[in-house]
Amino acid sequence: MFKFNDNLDFNKIQTSAFGGQFKLQGKSIGDIVSTLIPYFFLVAGILLLINLVMGGLALMLSRGDPKAVQSAQGKITNSLIGFLIVFASYWIVQLVGRVFGIEAITNIFG
Repeated sequence: MFKFNDNLDFNKIQTSAFGGQFKLQGKSIGDIVSTLIPYFFLVAGILLLINLVMGGLALMLSRGDPKAVQSAQGKITNSLIGFLIVFASYWIVQLVGRVFGIEAITNIFG
């Protein structure tokens, strides 16, 4: 049975995932989010690809059934809308960072 450890110190958490890049000791929430943002975009891209492939397969396997075709087209449309939202959010954040001169934002992906 899982037992919650009351002595867990967030500042001492260090993970060896991705070659030990996530050293959280002494970091602020902003630093942690800045470290994780590129990985969020990576995961969003992978999920987009999976969802598009699943929608395409559903469309090919619909056998002309109007309900199945409509469902598959809806999945593909929603995937593309999600892609546009993620793509636009990246560029909006970059634009805001450059307009206000916040180098921490513009250097997240660079």
